[in-house]
Amino acid sequence: MFLGGVALATVMELPSMLRAASVSAASASGTADMMPETDGVFQAAPLPYDYSALQPSIDTETMHLHHDKHYVGYTNNLNKALESAPELKTKSIEELLVSIKSLPEAVRKAIRNNGGGYYNHSLFWRMMTPNKDSKRLSPSLEAAIIATFGSMDKFKEAFIKEAGTVFGSGWAWLVYTPQGELKITSTPNQDSPVMADIAEVPGKPILALDVWEHAYYLKYKNVRADYMKAWWDIVNWETASELYKKAKG
Repeated sequence: MFLGGVALATVMELPSMLRAASVSAASASGTADMMPETDGVFQAAPLPYDYSALQPSIDTETMHLHHDKHYVGYTNNLNKALESAPELKTKSIEELLVSIKSLPEAVRKAIRNNGGGYYNHSLFWRMMTPNKDSKRLSPSLEAAIIATFGSMDKFKEAFIKEAGTVFGSGWAWLVYTPQGELKITSTPNQDSPVMADIAEVPGKPILALDVWEHAYYLKYKNVRADYMKAWWDIVNWETASELYKKAKG
């Protein structure tokens, strides 16, 4: 996908999929325009469901705080950083993140942190749904998960174990690697697998779980395990299946 520029074109197709459906369609399918950008200015997209829609897994107050404060903050700070490097404003968010080390030093850290936060959360909103019809994974993704991990239960166990080992703040991921394999990995802070030159396991995100404290602390306090367990009830397997299909290309 990313190593040596392999299949980078397919990575850059992700925005077209993310931008393909309307918000009304998102209510039914979980797909939406979640990474809108106009003339080099990124915009914080609205949630594809109501703030209270993910209860009881995630409470309304947390969704307001997470989306309206943290996500909007990452978006604003990303745009502020790009004001200092106008030559980068022609690039998509994936193009900015794929080679973090090549960015100008003056804005590298700000784009890594805030661009990562913008990208990760834009995906994360779509990884969840209140719609029961969107909680069914495709036969191809299910077969790939079972072939790789032994069963869906074993996959969930391994994924939650990885998420639980994140020290401090970060993310757990299911990715499709450049070698055509499904792997579970994690990243610190707002790093992601699309950051090919720094990610331990680079790949195309299929599933993402935010384990920053702001994602769960109001409801679950310090019991991250309860948050992770409840999260499975709202996973949008339709989105994961779409991303897997796109990743295979």
